[in-house]
Amino acid sequence: MKTKEAANFLKMSSAPFAVAALSSTATNAEVVSPKKRALKKGYMLNTFPQGKNLSMLEKFQMLKDAGFEGVEPNSHSDRDEILQARDKTGLAVASISCGTHTRFFSNPAAGERQKGLDGLLHALRDAKAFGAKSILVVPGGVDEKVSYTENYKRTQEEIRKAVPLAEELGVVMAIENVWNNFLLSPLEAARYVDEFKSPAVGWHFDIGNVISIGWPEHWIRVLGKRIQKLHIKEFSRKKMNEEGLRKGFAVEYLEGDNDWPAVMKALDEIGYEGWCIIEDACGPCKEKISPEAFLKKVSAQLDKILAS
Repeated sequence: MKTKEAANFLKMSSAPFAVAALSSTATNAEVVSPKKRALKKGYMLNTFPQGKNLSMLEKFQMLKDAGFEGVEPNSHSDRDEILQARDKTGLAVASISCGTHTRFFSNPAAGERQKGLDGLLHALRDAKAFGAKSILVVPGGVDEKVSYTENYKRTQEEIRKAVPLAEELGVVMAIENVWNNFLLSPLEAARYVDEFKSPAVGWHFDIGNVISIGWPEHWIRVLGKRIQKLHIKEFSRKKMNEEGLRKGFAVEYLEGDNDWPAVMKALDEIGYEGWCIIEDACGPCKEKISPEAFLKKVSAQLDKILAS
């Protein structure tokens, strides 16, 4: 294991809703040892392993037993169920994903965009109720019917409408880099965020989503303090090239093309001390073992990643 290097804080635009560092212990399948970094382990509920008809409380408890400290529900989740599960297990709500709603922002119809805005405002209020400091926002999408320029303009217009509420609640709208043919470089991503001129807009960085077009460590250094949360995903360029683009995700953690030591070094340099949220995209990996065993396995893998 490499010695931790001194952190080099990049002087970039920052949001005041900084996530506090939290010391804890890292748990893997065999040993318990101190975490190397003050990072928190979360799990995206949309990618929860199937196989059982589990209640929200049962999912929370299973994640806690596996060593996770928080969850990321989606904006369709029942507020009372989330609050009950949070309070009974002690797991935190790290973030809320409202990408399903905010994809409407690319639509040329004002009524459809309004649906997205309504969902965004609802997610902000839920985040406040849950104690989450940010929500995940997908900035529309570009395709043969929606131009890059149109999507840029429409998404910014709709997100700006939610800025007053976000600032009032102290919740950051964190833009995620997804495969929507939009914001394809870290320089452009930083500019997009900065143009809002508000601490209520930041970035939700998905590590695995950029490997097909670049290197996560490069993005981290450019985005710097704009990063509110991380999605931890693995990706294989070999599988992508041989089996198709999305097959790149069908790989176990630590067996893809992420250079985790380089990623962690970049995070150290920008002083990131927030949530690292597992968004497991390896469908076949979940089918081989029970949900309980799968969660314990990826929890142990995340421990190794965070100690890289």
